Amino acid sequence: MPTIVHYEIPVNDIERSKKFYGDLFGWKIEKWPGMTPAGEYWMISMADIKGNKALGGGIHKRMHPDQRSISYIGVKAVDEYSSKVEKLGGKVVTPKMTVPGLGYFAFCLDTENNSFAIWESDENAK
Repeated sequence: MPTIVHYEIPVNDIERSKKFYGDLFGWKIEKWPGMTPAGEYWMISMADIKGNKALGGGIHKRMHPDQRSISYIGVKAVDEYSSKVEKLGGKVVTPKMTVPGLGYFAFCLDTENNSFAIWESDENAK
């Protein structure tokens, strides 16, 4: 069953945000070696209250004033789920894009105008 596999938090000040979330929740935030359309990307690692590794995410520079956090939902095939989104009344806002060596994603809106992304893992993505 598809589930949330990643989330992103867009911020205005990366250093301030790293300090806030690190101090507040104890999150480990480390620079990812690649670049994104927003520039530098910082990976968030965390553990649940029992100390087990938990869902991770990322922090990046906000690209426009209205940009909000987004959840990535893991699916078997972005193309298949993009079709399902539209068939069910949602909208694919940004068609399938590649993250080399990691996979593919598309940004979508649900029927209530909420943003989410669908993610297909593929280490051979080019």
